[in-house]
Amino acid sequence: MKWVFDDFIYGSIDGAVTTFAIVAGVMGAGLSPGIILILGFANLFADGFSMAVANFQASKARIEYIEMKRKQEEWEIDNLEEQEKDEIRDIYRKKGFKDELLEEVVRTITSRRKVWVDTMMKEELGLMEDGKRPLANSISTFAGFNLVGLIPLIPFMLFLLIGNAAQHDAFVCSAVLVAFAFFIVGAIKGKIVKKSKIMSGLFTLMIGGVAAIAAYVIGYGLNFLMQ
Repeated sequence: MKWVFDDFIYGSIDGAVTTFAIVAGVMGAGLSPGIILILGFANLFADGFSMAVANFQASKARIEYIEMKRKQEEWEIDNLEEQEKDEIRDIYRKKGFKDELLEEVVRTITSRRKVWVDTMMKEELGLMEDGKRPLANSISTFAGFNLVGLIPLIPFMLFLLIGNAAQHDAFVCSAVLVAFAFFIVGAIKGKIVKKSKIMSGLFTLMIGGVAAIAAYVIGYGLNFLMQ
C-alpha cells in the first residue's frame, strides 16, 4: 500500500491534539494516571477509527462523483458534439485565443476523445482525478492518528511501570514530547505544502497548545466546582 502523506499528517495533528487535550483535561481535574491511559487509549482507537472511516467515505464519494461527471461529459460529447465544441471554443476564447489559432486549439482538443473529456472535466467543472485510493487514505489517517497520538501517553505508561515518579513529572514530560511532536509534524506539513517549515511547525504547536490549555482549564474548573 502506498502511503498518503497529507492524510498521515492530518491524522497525526488531530491525534496529538485530541490525546494531549485529554491528558491536560484529566490532569486539570486532578484524576489518576490510570484514568488518563483509559481515556487516552479509548480516544486513540475510537476517534482514530472514526476519522479513518470518514476519510474513506469522503474519498470514495469524491471518486464516484468524478466518475459520474465524466460519464456525463462523455455522453454529451457523443450526443451533443457541436454544443460541446462551442463550449471548448468559449473556454479558450476567454483565455485569449482567437481566430485561426483558436480554431486550431479546438480541432486539436476535440480530435482525441479522452483529451476532450479531460479538458471539459478540468476547465468546465474544475474536477481532476488525483489518483488517491480511499483505503490508502483512511489507513494513512488512522496510522498517523495512533502513532503520534500515542506520544502524550508514553510518560504515563512509564509512570505506572516505574511507580516512583511524580505524576506532575509525567505530565511535564508528556507536554515536552507532544510539543516537539507538534512542531515536527507541522514542519513536515510545511514541507509538503511548500511553505516555511518553521512557521508551519510553530503554528501547529500553537494550535495544540491552545487546545491543551483550554482542556486543562475546563478540567480544573469542573473539578473545582464539584468539590
